[in-house]
Order: sequence, then structure tokens, then C-alpha cells
Amino acid sequence: MARSAKNKQIETRTNRLVLTVRDDPFYTKIGDSISLGYRRKKKGNGTWQARIGTYPNYKKFKLAEADDFIEANGDTILTFFRAQEKARAYAVELNRLSRGTDKPATVGDAAVHYMAWFKENRKAVVDTERTINAHILPSFDNKMVIDLTSIEIKHWHEKIASAPPRRRTRMGGDQNYGEKAVSTNAKRSRKSTANRILTVLKAILNKAFEDGLVPDDKEWRKVKPFKQVDEPNVRFLTVAESIRLINSCGQDFRLLVQAALYTGCRYGELTRILANHVNQDTGMVYINAETKSGKGRHVPLSDEGLSFFKEQIAGKSGLEYVFTRQDASPWRKNHQSRLMKIACEQAKIDLPIGFHELRHTYASLLAQAGADLLTISKLLGHADTRITGRHYAHLCDKTLANAVKTLLPNFGHKKSGKVTSIR
Repeated sequence: MARSAKNKQIETRTNRLVLTVRDDPFYTKIGDSISLGYRRKKKGNGTWQARIGTYPNYKKFKLAEADDFIEANGDTILTFFRAQEKARAYAVELNRLSRGTDKPATVGDAAVHYMAWFKENRKAVVDTERTINAHILPSFDNKMVIDLTSIEIKHWHEKIASAPPRRRTRMGGDQNYGEKAVSTNAKRSRKSTANRILTVLKAILNKAFEDGLVPDDKEWRKVKPFKQVDEPNVRFLTVAESIRLINSCGQDFRLLVQAALYTGCRYGELTRILANHVNQDTGMVYINAETKSGKGRHVPLSDEGLSFFKEQIAGKSGLEYVFTRQDASPWRKNHQSRLMKIACEQAKIDLPIGFHELRHTYASLLAQAGADLLTISKLLGHADTRITGRHYAHLCDKTLANAVKTLLPNFGHKKSGKVTSIR
């Protein structure tokens, strides 16, 4: 990093306020072909200006206000030394542009650049584009990346966390919102959502920096996610609840629910299973590479699960979907949401669940039965055991429970026989 230049005439607010008010700024050289200018105003804060290049081909940029009467905020009001950093960033950007024909990078440009790469290398394209369009572009679309400040990004991050959650909205209608978070768990959830959106913004900006579209990445590196908000509150069904739920579903949807409990697969994975993906000899179902992780996997079935899948593929050609709707049409995105809600109500499931919680149920029941984290991780298709451990480690650890049961002494309690357990 270049050393900061010094100039007593404009370095401090005290000295700046005695300067003559004039149209031409007071300049000081801060690098090769880079000068920082200060323009005094009759009222209010003066302004900082960058002058880049050589006479007579100077390029001038207004940077921000000076901290003459108001304390600097690192964004719209800058100190003498912070203004130098911003002027040098502009110089680097201009030097980059002089070697090509592209325009200065805005966050919108960086997002387009990132998504071009993302579509070739990642899977969750629709969700990522939705996040960018809903949360990032409305605030930063035309903002120059080199003008972004850590304070600006932090305020945006905090605003998302405090805002009510967005809800599904009819196309062309005004955006619907849920209730503002009040409970501790609801606030934790909103902060967790804000962290995920911040991750997407940082990925966009990091890609722009890595590919030379912007000269510096220090501003967004200063922005940290909220801590201790991603601790999962996993909801899963008991065996009895699972059976009640199955019996409460319509015929076509019931098969999807059963398949989820037999395999732990996501809704989208189940709806893409073809008849030839079920291997009756090995007792496994192949989940193709169009998964969240981008990798295919083979899921072994229990005896009951294999019998179930054999029934579903009977009479079907290898390229037919195993699961379809009652009218033989394919299951599409979000078809399951309303059906799951109705089934939970009819099954009297307290704290109704979404379809994804069937995946949690599969893993949780395995964990309680003694399966280790590595086994569960492979069955679910997780890239490693970290995400698995966050959700299921407390269920897999039998050591603690065994220690209490075998080592803690009795204290004289005798069962009265007057209490009846109600299931």
C-alpha cells in the first residue's frame, strides 16, 4: 500500500477552514499522475476531488465530502487520508480500463460477470439469481465497486436482518411480507438469512477482484457475518407421526412422502428419479448429478424400502418417472407445499413441517438408531461431515446418554404407578 502523502494546508479541518473559497480546488500530489484536491465551500463541508493523468488530459472525479463539520463515516464523508485511498483506487481502475475497452465495474456488472461463471460451475442458479435480484441489485446495482465501503455494506446487512421476511407474491403484484421478527428464534432466523445473502454479495465481489475487474477487496473483507445465528433448530417426526402423515396424504403425494422417508432425498431429487435409477439387484436408488452438491450418489434401501420402489416401477419403462401426479403429469417446483400443509393439519402434527423436514426425519431416526455422522453424511450427499454434525451430532453421540444411565446413582425415587403416559 502506498504511503499517505501529507499537506498541512488541507490535512486538518482547522487549516482547511481558513482557506479561501474558490472554484479551483487546492491540490496535493499523492502519487504518480495522481493528485487529491480539496474545494472549500461557503457553507457546509468542502469536497474531495481526485485528479488523475497528465496535463492537459486530466480526468477528475468527485470523491466525497470532507469532514469539516461532521465526523467522517468512511463513505460519504472522508478524512484527508481516507480520501487519498479512494483517489488511488480510482487511479488503479482507470489504469485497468486504459488497457481494454470495458467500462468501470458496477456491482450490477460484477453480478452479471459472476453469474456467467456460476451457471457453468454451480447448480443453484435459480435461487442465486433470485437472491441477487431481490436483495443485492435494488441496493447496489449502479454502485461502483470501488466506491463500496464497509460501513455501507454493514448497514445493508443489518437492514436485511431487521426487515420482515419476504413471502411468495403473485407475479406482477406488490411484494408480500411476513411479520417482523419478535421472538429470539425468529430474530436468529432473520440474521441467518442476512448472512446467506451477504455470502452471495461477497462471492460476487470476490470474483470481480480475482478476475481483475476491481483493484481492491479490503472493504468487504471487513464485513463479518452475524455470529452464532446458524445453530439449527431441526424439526423431525417420530415414527408414529410419520405414519399418521403418510395416512393423511392423497394417493399420489403419499408415495412421495414415503419415498422421502425411505431415502432422505430432497423433493427435487425424488421428482427426477427414473425407473432405471432403481437397481433391484443392489437394492439401491441412483440420485443423478442434478443435485445441490452437483454430484450423483447411490442410496441403499431397507428391505421395506426396496419392496416399495419395486412396486412403483412395475410396468414402467426405464425412462419413465417413478413418481408422477395423479393425472400422470410430472411433479413441479412447489407442488408439494400446499399438499404438505394440508396433510400436517389432517395428521394433527403439532408445529407443521415442510417437505424438507422428511429428510431431517430420515437422518434423525438413523442417528438415534446408532448410525455415525460419516454414514449419515454420505447417505444425504453432504460434501463433508460439518453440515451433518451441525444438525445431528447430538443424536449420534450415545456416550453422554450411556454415561448418565450407567454412572449416575439412584436417589430413591420409586414409580408410584399413578401416572399414565398418553401417546
